[in-house]
Amino acid sequence: MLIIPAIDLKDGVCVRLQQGRKDAVTVYSDDPAATALAWVRDGAELIHIVDLDGAFTGDQLNIEGIKRIRAAVDVPLEVGGGIRDEGRLELMVSLGIDRLIIGTAAITQPEMFQRACQRYPGRILAGIDADNSKVAIKGWQEVTQRDAIEVATELQGFGAAGVIYTDISRDGMLSGPNVEATQQLANALNIPVIASGGVSSLEDIKNLSTIAGLYGIITGKAIYSGAIALKAAIELVRQMQG
Repeated sequence: MLIIPAIDLKDGVCVRLQQGRKDAVTVYSDDPAATALAWVRDGAELIHIVDLDGAFTGDQLNIEGIKRIRAAVDVPLEVGGGIRDEGRLELMVSLGIDRLIIGTAAITQPEMFQRACQRYPGRILAGIDADNSKVAIKGWQEVTQRDAIEVATELQGFGAAGVIYTDISRDGMLSGPNVEATQQLANALNIPVIASGGVSSLEDIKNLSTIAGLYGIITGKAIYSGAIALKAAIELVRQMQG
C-alpha cells in the first residue's frame, strides 16, 4: 500500500480546500515542482495532482505547473481535474502523465470513459467523490442521486484501472477518513481502491490499512500542515506490511 501525497493546483500554486469549497482555500506553496521534489525525497513513489481550476470550470489552467512537476520528478504521476474529453486525455499523455483520473465525465459521458479505458488500458482511474454516499461532480458543486458503489461497479465494468474514493465531508478537514464507506467500496470491487479525504494522523493511516486490498492513501493537508510527517507515514506502512 502506498502513501500518496497530493498536490492541488489553483491559479498556479499549491492549495488545499475545506470540503471542496472555493471560498475556503489555503495556499501552501507557490512552487509546485519544489513541493513534488520534496515529497519524492521523503520517499513518495506516486504523486496525486488535481487541477482545481479544471475541476471547477472544465478548463484546465494549471498545465504549466503540471509540466514543471513532470520535469522535476521521476516517479509516476496521476492527474485529475477537468479531464472531460479525449483531447484533454491526449494532452496529459503527451506531457508524460502516467495515470489519468476522470471524475465528472465518467458520470456525464460514460461512453467517453469507456473509450478512454480501451485506448489507455491500465491508465484510467475513476474519481468518485461522495457526499453521504451520493456521487458529486463538477468540482463537488453538484451532487447527483447516484450511489457511489453502484457507479464504481459500473465504471469497473467499463475497464477502470482503479477508483479514487473521496468523502467530501472529510476532505481538508483533518477530521479522520470514512473507513466504513471505504471498506464497503473496496469489498464491492475487484480493482484497486485509493482512499482520500480526512486523513489527519498516523492513527488514521493505521485504521485505513486494515482494509483488505486498499492500494493507497492520499494525504494532502495533513502533510502540508505538519500533522503527519510523510516519511513517518511511509515507514509506518512498510512496517505494517512486514
